[in-house]
Amino acid sequence: MSDFTTADGLTLAYDDLGPQDARPILLIHGFSSNREEGWRRTGWYSAIERRGQRLIAMDTRGHGLSAKPHDPAAYERSRLVGDLIALLDHRKVGRADVVGYSMGARLALQLALTVPDRVDHLVLGGVGGRIFTPSPPDDAMGQAMEAADPDSISDPMLRSFRHFADEQGEDRLALAALSRAPSGGLTPDDLYAVRSPTLVAAGSRDELAGSPQVLADAIPGARSVSLPGCDHFNAIPHALLKASVFDFLDGYLEEGY
Repeated sequence: MSDFTTADGLTLAYDDLGPQDARPILLIHGFSSNREEGWRRTGWYSAIERRGQRLIAMDTRGHGLSAKPHDPAAYERSRLVGDLIALLDHRKVGRADVVGYSMGARLALQLALTVPDRVDHLVLGGVGGRIFTPSPPDDAMGQAMEAADPDSISDPMLRSFRHFADEQGEDRLALAALSRAPSGGLTPDDLYAVRSPTLVAAGSRDELAGSPQVLADAIPGARSVSLPGCDHFNAIPHALLKASVFDFLDGYLEEGY
């Protein structure tokens, strides 16, 4: 593990593994996860190692071994995307394949819109048509993270996120702050500017994501994969997701798969 310091003084932890002269792939984990849980434990590290690619993965601010401020302003979308750019700069990576899951997919998409010349292939996992639905202003996620008893959380999805955060030993106050940060919204028109070859993948039972095809339809030339029987939480380790991503990166995934 290594770390670097951001422009606003936060220390963020990351891994940079594999041949330094190989094709780099940047992995961006989801909300309440971290690089160890989201990517190493689920087999992505070992799978990418076998491919001979250079792997770069960071604990986003508020997660894992990275700094965890409790101020929502520290988690503005521009800061989170800026951390990814700073990491690429720090590791002297000009251009990389970018794979994000859930919150990480949203950051990956914003990265591709902000610095399109830095993103080679783009993979958006655990997201779909619901990305265009504005987040409710009820602070439900923040309250779930602050609840004294997770079993008191009535919404099953929020309760799942809370239990997951507790299992990972994450800082719940940092996650509450992140959930309250202004993130802005996206419309289909915004995504016409994406120029990277793009794959959208989500579980067929992922109610949080919605249809991956709806999101793919808004991105020029994008392809989509629906993972049979998978929900938001069990899609990441699924062999079909890895196979689809690697086929896409290698140019084998046909449109309409």
